[in-house]
Amino acid sequence: MISTQVAGWMARRNIHYGWVVAATTFLTMLATAGAMGSAGVMIQPLHEEFGWDIADISSAMAVRLVLFGLLGPFAAAFMNHFGIRQVVATALAMIMGGIVISLFMTEVWQLLLLWGVVIGVGTGMTALVLGATVAARWFSHRRGLVVGLMTASNATGQLIFLPILAALTEAYGWRIALALAVAVIATAMVLVLLLMRDHPADVGLPAYGETAVIKPPEQDHNLFATLISPLVILKSVSGNPVFWVLFGTFFVCGLSTNGLIQTHWISICGDFGMAAVTAAGTLAVIGIFDFFGTIAAGWLSDRYDSRVLLFWFYGLRGMSLIYLSLSGFSFVELSLFAIFYGLDWVATVPPTVKLAAENFGREKAGLVFGWVFAGHQLGAATAAFGAGYFKSDYNTYMPALQIAGLMCILAALAVMLLKKPGSATAVPQAA
Repeated sequence: MISTQVAGWMARRNIHYGWVVAATTFLTMLATAGAMGSAGVMIQPLHEEFGWDIADISSAMAVRLVLFGLLGPFAAAFMNHFGIRQVVATALAMIMGGIVISLFMTEVWQLLLLWGVVIGVGTGMTALVLGATVAARWFSHRRGLVVGLMTASNATGQLIFLPILAALTEAYGWRIALALAVAVIATAMVLVLLLMRDHPADVGLPAYGETAVIKPPEQDHNLFATLISPLVILKSVSGNPVFWVLFGTFFVCGLSTNGLIQTHWISICGDFGMAAVTAAGTLAVIGIFDFFGTIAAGWLSDRYDSRVLLFWFYGLRGMSLIYLSLSGFSFVELSLFAIFYGLDWVATVPPTVKLAAENFGREKAGLVFGWVFAGHQLGAATAAFGAGYFKSDYNTYMPALQIAGLMCILAALAVMLLKKPGSATAVPQAA
């Protein structure tokens, strides 16, 4: 395989092949993030072309977000059973198929089926759990930094793609914009098939930071056991208050980011007379600051108490959302919001991943984080539907922004209930 040849060439130059796998994963998550982000530019064009109610369109997007999250723990189990490469390639094929067929849809139920179910399942298999799995398998050192990079690719990709897709939608229509998303995902699939490997031992290497080549665990051929393993893990941790604090705060994380701002940002700005392309450009600025903020969060989580980091991340995000709801959406006000909110967009992920590993162990961490991420997407779905409800019934998004801001402040206080892992007073783990 090309990956074996590249790994050998890099090893002779003292460069670990794990960085190629990380880069491939980064680009894959960036591409699928484009598919997730493209939903934000479709709401108004679909409303205008088909006359569909914004609440109905938002409901389809909410289903997508729910599946995007609920598939997380099962995606981790499938990767353990079938391998990362096979699962990711299948997921990318689903996303491409769903987008291509949606170019010809004429009924709102088709939007629900394609964008809610098919694309929801496909993107769910390539969500943040993919990045956490790759980081855990390929990196013993620099893991926090790698998780930060993966998280940045997922979140920033959704924001960076938006202005491009919005410009194409305005100039040529939403179908041409989606065609670009398909081309990007197809490119990612080629890279996955050529370069992705499941374990460092597949190319004869130890994990980065280790010296011994560890043989991959024997694959469990019992598919039923694979399917129920996430439920077994959920049962084993459900009695631990730490899990529910992480789940609840990540619910708020989704409520205050991709469910609200990513999905409705263009419509929110449109209420203040801002063109779609300009609004998408502002979201891209948020994405740029998010890229650096998330990588910095990964670096910080390797060095400082994750609980304290999460307190500041949630608290500052909450204040920025409340500030936005009280602003007049002027250039200066939006610029200030883009900087502070952008630095904090998904900076919560690396500290949350670290807390999951510290409290539940390395073996369970991927599946536990998958369930915590499910909470994130349930929050995102709640915001996607709830903001659409406020807009349809009250013709304003401001209450949605204020509720999300207050919930962030509550999450900041809740995370400080956690005891430092390893302390004598730490909450005991469930059996």
